[in-house]
Amino acid sequence: MDSVWPVAPVDPERLGRPSRRGATAALEAHIAVLRGEPLKAALANALREANGLGGQERRFTAMAVRELSRHQRLLDLAARLLGHTMGKVGLTEDQALVRYALWRRIFCGEGWTRIGPEVRLPGPVRPRTIKDDLLQRVVELPLPEAPMPDSHAEKLATRYSFPTWLVLRLAQVYPEDVLEGLLAALDEEPSLHFRARPPGTRDAVLAALKEEGVNAEAVAAAPDAVRVTDSSHRVFETRVMKSGRLQVQDVGSQLISEMCRPSAGSMEGFTVADICAGAGGKTLALADFVGPRGRVLAGDRSRRRLAEARERVRHFSLRQVAFPHPLPLSDADVLLVDAPCSGTGSLAREPDQKWKLTAQEIARYQATQTELLEEVSRQAKPGALIVYATCSVMPEEDEAVVEAFLAKHPDFTLEPVEHVLGAERAALAAQGPYLKALPPKVPGGGFFAARLRRTGPGPG
Repeated sequence: MDSVWPVAPVDPERLGRPSRRGATAALEAHIAVLRGEPLKAALANALREANGLGGQERRFTAMAVRELSRHQRLLDLAARLLGHTMGKVGLTEDQALVRYALWRRIFCGEGWTRIGPEVRLPGPVRPRTIKDDLLQRVVELPLPEAPMPDSHAEKLATRYSFPTWLVLRLAQVYPEDVLEGLLAALDEEPSLHFRARPPGTRDAVLAALKEEGVNAEAVAAAPDAVRVTDSSHRVFETRVMKSGRLQVQDVGSQLISEMCRPSAGSMEGFTVADICAGAGGKTLALADFVGPRGRVLAGDRSRRRLAEARERVRHFSLRQVAFPHPLPLSDADVLLVDAPCSGTGSLAREPDQKWKLTAQEIARYQATQTELLEEVSRQAKPGALIVYATCSVMPEEDEAVVEAFLAKHPDFTLEPVEHVLGAERAALAAQGPYLKALPPKVPGGGFFAARLRRTGPGPG
C-alpha cells in the first residue's frame, strides 16, 4: 500500500445524479447521523423532507450519506492535511460541508466547477460559519500525501476508514491478506443480491431477466444467489420480480438459511423455528425450503420488525408461516438462532455503526448471545438441530460463543457445515466446521453460522 488515497472514483452509474437539492438532503442526513440518529432513519427523514427529488437524485443522496460515514476517517485526515482539523471546525454543519466537498473531490473526482454549485452560499445548510472560499480551497489546494503509519493494521484502519481498535482486534484473527480484503469490501457500496425462487430455478430466472433486458449472473457461493450487474434498478420493475421469482437477500444470509438443511435430502415437511426472525428475510427462504407441507414458526422481540416479516409473508402468500407467541420450540426439527450482534459483517450497508461500536458493546452482545443460546437449547427436542448465526466477523460473537456452549453441553455435537455445502463451496465459505462467509470471497456482508445437533436427552 503506497498511498491511503483511493485510485478509482465512484462509478457514475451507481452514483445517481448529483444536484444541489440532493446535496442538501445528504448533508442534512449526515448532520443527523453525527448527532446520534441511525443512518437509515436520518436518510428516510431527509428524503421525506426533500419532497420532489427525482429517482436519480434520491439515489445520489442515499449514496452520499453512506459514503460520508463510510470514509469519515479518511475525509477527516484530508481536511487535517489541508489545514482544517475537524476539532477546530466549530459547527456540525461546517464539518459536514467540509467532508462533503472532500468526498466529491477525492471519491468522485470532481472539481470546484461541479462542487461549488452544490455547496455555495446561501445554504445548503444553516447555520454555518465557513465561507465559500474556504470550501473552494479545500477542493483546489494540492492534496498532500499522508504520512504512512508504522503498523500495517494502522495503515489499513486509515485507508479503509475503520476505528484503530477494531482493526487491531481483527488483525489478531485474520491473516493480512484476508483482513485487507475484508476491510476493503466493507468500505465499498455493496451490490444488490437476490435469491431465485422457488429453490433450484436460478437458471430459468436468469434467462427470464435476460429476456427483459436486465443483466444478471449466478453467484457461486450459494445455489440460488443472483447478482444484478447493471445499476439501473430496472430489476424491480421486471415481471420476474413482480411475480415473486426474486427476493432481495444477501449471499451470506442465504447461506445461513441453507445451514438449516439436512446433510442429505430435502427439508420438505420440516418444522423450523425462526427465533430472531427480524424483518423475515430468512423466514421466506425457510418457507420455500419446507414447502407447503412444512411449517415455519417465526418470532422476534421487536414487534416493528416482526410486523414487516408478517407483511412480506402476506405478500408472497406463504401459508406455511405462522407467528405464534410464545414459539413452541420443542416442536421444531430445526431452531434458527440468528442472534442479535454487533453487525460488523454489515458495515458496508450501515457504515455509521463502525463509529458507534465499542469493545464493551461487543462484550454485551456476547453475553446476550450466550444467554439466548442457553435458553433455546433447554427447549430443543432430541435430534433437533440448532443453527446459531450472526452477521458479525468478531470471534467473540461467533466461535467463542459456540465453543463455550459446547464445553457446557456434552449433549450437543458440532456438525461440519461442509456436509451441507459440499467441498467446492466449503472452500469459499467455510472455516473448519463453521460457516464463515467473508467478502470478497463471498460477495456481500460477513456472516457466521454453526450447526449444533442435540444428541442427548431433550427437555424434561
